[in-house]
Amino acid sequence: MDWTREWKWLILLVGGFLAVVALPVGSPRVDGAVLEALQLLRWYAREHVLLCLVPALFIAGAISVFVGQASVMKYLGARAGKARAYGVASVAGTVLAVCSCTILPLFAGIYRRGAGLGPATTFLYSGPAINVLAIILTARVLGVGMGVARAVAAILFSVVIGLLMRAAFRREEAARAAAQEAMPVPGGARPLRQDAAYFASMVGVLVFANWSAPASSLGFWTSVHGARWHLAGLLGAALAVMLVAWFHLPWWKVGPAAALTATLAAMVPDQPFVPFAAAVLGLSVVTSSARGEAGDWFAATWELAKQILPLLFLGVLVAGALLGRPGHEGLIPSAWVAWAVGGNSLGANLFASIIGAFMYFATLTEIPILQGLIGSDMGKGPALALLLAGPALSLPSMLVLRGVMGTKKTAVYVGLVVVMATASGAIYGAWF
Repeated sequence: MDWTREWKWLILLVGGFLAVVALPVGSPRVDGAVLEALQLLRWYAREHVLLCLVPALFIAGAISVFVGQASVMKYLGARAGKARAYGVASVAGTVLAVCSCTILPLFAGIYRRGAGLGPATTFLYSGPAINVLAIILTARVLGVGMGVARAVAAILFSVVIGLLMRAAFRREEAARAAAQEAMPVPGGARPLRQDAAYFASMVGVLVFANWSAPASSLGFWTSVHGARWHLAGLLGAALAVMLVAWFHLPWWKVGPAAALTATLAAMVPDQPFVPFAAAVLGLSVVTSSARGEAGDWFAATWELAKQILPLLFLGVLVAGALLGRPGHEGLIPSAWVAWAVGGNSLGANLFASIIGAFMYFATLTEIPILQGLIGSDMGKGPALALLLAGPALSLPSMLVLRGVMGTKKTAVYVGLVVVMATASGAIYGAWF
């Protein structure tokens, strides 16, 4: 008998037993943290999985199947012109304006398809950070100075982080670019205008289904919010037509799914989740049973879902247990957080950046959270630091990024975001 190995087993078993015996079950803080973790997970599943993640997964699967590798490499590849690559990446992310978790499938899709590490991480940061509506709301609620500082710093960050990531891993990127050039690049099956319309319809559904209500009850953006489900429905109908006309899916499969969705939308107009879920289910059934590229699309989407969703759920649970939901306590008391981010010291800015990096923020929720913290004497510098690090990162997103681009690249990316957010907060706090 190998006693060295058996002693290891004994230590593990005894340590596990003692840990279970010492579980602080019954402690209000621990029981509250467990409840907060489950509450946050339930909220996340209700509010973000169906409307945000599922459409993003289908778009990412489509990128990996339908977008030609030549197109990705031309605009975002490791050897693409810097002005073009980083310009396209930042603009594409800005248009989507999604949260730190919804951007992950899209990042994985373009990165695996051949996008350079620099432009891909620019896209990764710009999607959640450069949200036009969030910047406008920041200016209204937290002041024009904070809104302008957030906009300028976030736009600058997206490009600088991409450039630094490319520089940090330049040897790997050079080898990757050389390997890509040696690979045969198949041509597209359809004209570019058809692929553009196809992706525009899916991105439009994602954007309008998650369109947030503006602060004012009047104006153009309020009208768009009121019509968002009608716009999403029209784009979904256009997608159904494209699937039949351009992807040659049987009309007798697509038609009933579209008809069921329209019927449910008419029957329960105040419950848009119901027809949306029916549309997702119908699309899944139709594409999963198809052959050729439509079947490949579903397979790619399913592979991304298996890789991303479990890690996201685990990360949301841990984040909820540690920090709780807005207005609720986790293991870390909110009073400690408010105390640590008071003033404009370098330590306060660093702490705000780290807390922002690990906490999960849904789109626009960072603003009321900051409003409460500023009311508890949070400094302006740490507030900006949290605005720059929080929406772009979260513990769930870190876990997924590690699986997509590895531990080292993920650590460097997270470190760059935290350091740059800290520096920006310190400078802003010193000036204002």
